[in-house]
Parts: sequence; structure tokens; C-alpha cells
Amino acid sequence: MKKIKYIDLGIISYQKALKHQVEVQKELISRKLMIRDSLNLEEMELVHSLFFCEHKPVYTLGRSGSVDNLLFNEEQLSSKDIAFYKTNRGGDITYHGPGQLVGYPVFDLDDFYHDVHRYVRDIEEVIIKTIGEFGIKSQRIEGLTGVWIKGNNGKADRKICAIGVHISRWVTLHGFALNINTDLEYFNGIVPCGISDTSKEVTSMQMELGKRIEFDDVKRSLLKNLSEVFGVVISTD
Repeated sequence: MKKIKYIDLGIISYQKALKHQVEVQKELISRKLMIRDSLNLEEMELVHSLFFCEHKPVYTLGRSGSVDNLLFNEEQLSSKDIAFYKTNRGGDITYHGPGQLVGYPVFDLDDFYHDVHRYVRDIEEVIIKTIGEFGIKSQRIEGLTGVWIKGNNGKADRKICAIGVHISRWVTLHGFALNINTDLEYFNGIVPCGISDTSKEVTSMQMELGKRIEFDDVKRSLLKNLSEVFGVVISTD
């Protein structure tokens, strides 16, 4: 089975986490090209990486997003100690911060499948299975990336996990952000994911279940489900 090297970065700035990802992505691409050029099939095994972390408060804007969806001005960002970065991932604007578990898979899809949409759907499936184990029923909404809890009895549809990726030579970058015990007030500073529809909101596991959730429990569940969905072995060595 394919091997995934798992690294927990703890609480880390967005820029430092991105630097780690980019370094690993470049190394994986370089190794793949060397293997391809050498035609040495005995060296074809590649070790993919998976980073988990929490970020200090930050808004990130995807390559297809509009800066108009950032509602705070520079003075407000500074006073609230929130960073802002434009990125090369897909999607619009989102928030990362304490209480939110961010996952960054750096996978060579040459070793899996050549299908970006399937990759995103597989990440969604990992999240759906994971939060389902905590008693939260979630789903996809056609035309919208991420994982949602369908509204009923007058309640809005609620997004619990955002997903945005970038792929170079079939090696992935960026990933998903699952709201666990996230302070949802920070989402008031943006139009989340560029969706201004008032029938769509943002939520967290804590909000849905009415109690704080143990991070380590969610991490264990995510690793198990990612291993099953992607058919990989995850190692912490």
C-alpha cells in the first residue's frame, strides 16, 4: 500500500506551514522526475506527506476569489491581530485560526489517479465519515465545494469544512479546514468562500453538538478515515 508520512505541526503561522508544504512538494516532484528519468522501477515507491496543524488567526484568499469579500480594513485586521494572504489555492476567501483543524496532504496523484475532482470528493468523504462518527450528519451540496450540514425547519445550510487545493505536476498543495471548536465570530470579517447567500452559514462541531470536542479524538478519526478512503498506510515515524 502507498505510504503517508504524518506530521503534526501544532499551532503554527500560515506562512510557516506553507513553507513546509512547498518544500515537501518540491522534493516530491524532484524525486518523481529523477525516478522517471532513471527508469529504475525498483525505486518507484514514493512517500507522500500529510500535515495537521492549527493556525494563528488568518484570512486567505484563493486565486479565483475577490478581495471585496474581505470585509475588514487594514486597521481592523491589525487591531484584531489577523493576518491576510493571497494564495494560489482554489476557492475564494476563508478563515483559519485556533480551534480549527487544518489538514495539508502533499500527495503525488500520479501514484493515485489523474482526477482532481475525485481527489476533492475523496477529501470530502473523509470529513463526512469523520464527523459522522461524532454524531454529525453531513453531505455535499451540488456546485459547492466542502462539507455541509443541510438546513431544515427554517435553519440555513451550514458549512463545517472548507477545501481548497493547488496541484503542480500532479502533486497537491493546501487542503482542508475543519471547524471543531472554532470561534465563528472571525467569519464576520469576510464573506466566507465568497458565498453571500443568506441561506448559507458557517458552523463548527462544537456549535452542532453543544460541547467542546477533543482535538486528539478528531485527529485519530481523520487519520483512520483518510487511510481507508485513499487506501494508504499512515506512519508517524
